[in-house]
Amino acid sequence: MKDTYILGIESSCDETSCSIIKNGTEEIATIISSQIDIHKDYGGVVPEIASRNHVKNITFVIEECLNEAKMTFDDIDAIAITYGPGLIGSLLVGVEAAKTLSFIFDKPLIPVHHIAGHIYANSLVSELKFPLLALVVSGGHTELIKMDKHYSFEKLGGTLDDAVGECYDKVARVLDLEYPGGPKVDKLAHIGKCTYNLPVPLKDDSYNFSFSGLKSAVINLVHNEEQRGNEIRKEDLACSFQTVAVSEIVNKTRKAIEKNNIKNLIVAGGVAANKGLREEIEKLCNEMNVELSFPPMKYCTDNAAMIAAAGYFAMKDGRKADLSLNSKSTDTLK
Repeated sequence: MKDTYILGIESSCDETSCSIIKNGTEEIATIISSQIDIHKDYGGVVPEIASRNHVKNITFVIEECLNEAKMTFDDIDAIAITYGPGLIGSLLVGVEAAKTLSFIFDKPLIPVHHIAGHIYANSLVSELKFPLLALVVSGGHTELIKMDKHYSFEKLGGTLDDAVGECYDKVARVLDLEYPGGPKVDKLAHIGKCTYNLPVPLKDDSYNFSFSGLKSAVINLVHNEEQRGNEIRKEDLACSFQTVAVSEIVNKTRKAIEKNNIKNLIVAGGVAANKGLREEIEKLCNEMNVELSFPPMKYCTDNAAMIAAAGYFAMKDGRKADLSLNSKSTDTLK
């Protein structure tokens, strides 16, 4: 059986990335150009600056990826591209590059939803076993998605307001932690104690999440303590916040596992790198005898390897785009 090589391109936010994946499971080469040092001065991603840097970097990233793989476009079977959701200017750069390459080299163009990419990062670790539950936790998404087969997505629930990664970054900003703040909150939480009283979000029977109230509670607590002249114990507040946030995620995941008779759980997205979340999800799966898959740290944040992997399975599902493909800042996974 002939091997299939997919070249993937990812530019949905502030990472310009190109990857070549064999048969949806084996990484041949991946190049990522990060903009973290550029946006650090602004305390977060500035969309216009991000898109300009994608324009500067994308050609070099693609060339370097092909060189590292010692391949040419003659060896590539299809081009997979993140078309959304994400920052519209950033997405456009990647989509136009992919469409151009597809036209010039006469290669199929495979549209990939960004969340599908995060989910299929796990296929680079081990074969996906169905039915499964995917817990997607990132800067823009907190979702529980059931899959009965490849490229079949049933959204059980999602965030009603802030995504958990966005909430982490906003809490980090209040604590004067440098961008990106999520990993720094996680690190502080492991040396602090749960001493601050924070509200538990959305205690209901749904699979939905809400983190806006928790974020606001942290902001108000810090403001009130400063008004009283009290010093904030950053590590204790980080621990208190993370305990509540992770508990919300674990409790909803537990409910989804129980009610849907799930035996396989995969975790995806940037917050999948969070040590506190990993520890509690591992405890949950051990307790419930559920097989658990986390992507390696390098596949948690945005990267083209996950897009190329998802692109392989999307192509097998018959998904293909023409040159009218456009970017979408918001889009439902289906």
